[in-house]
Amino acid sequence: MVAYLEITLAVGKPRRVEAAAVYQQYKQAFLDTVPGAVSKELLVRDEDVQVLHGSSAVGQARAYLDSDLFTKDVVGGLAPLLSADPEVRIYETV
Repeated sequence: MVAYLEITLAVGKPRRVEAAAVYQQYKQAFLDTVPGAVSKELLVRDEDVQVLHGSSAVGQARAYLDSDLFTKDVVGGLAPLLSADPEVRIYETV
């Protein structure tokens, strides 16, 4: 099974290049240091930006949300770019 952590970000079109830079800056760190991490993808739509994190278990996806990498680095880099609080969802494949 795989768990997916989906974070939807309200980032206006003029700030999306900056948001993509934050994604690129921490993508490899997520894959290399977060237990169970298997993938990380940036999805861009007209209305928002989503980051889809693949993990080997739901517990590992939840644990990432409490990690310093997420709370300090990623959130710190994205916070000034957001026009609303992020939406966070976790899914599990069956």
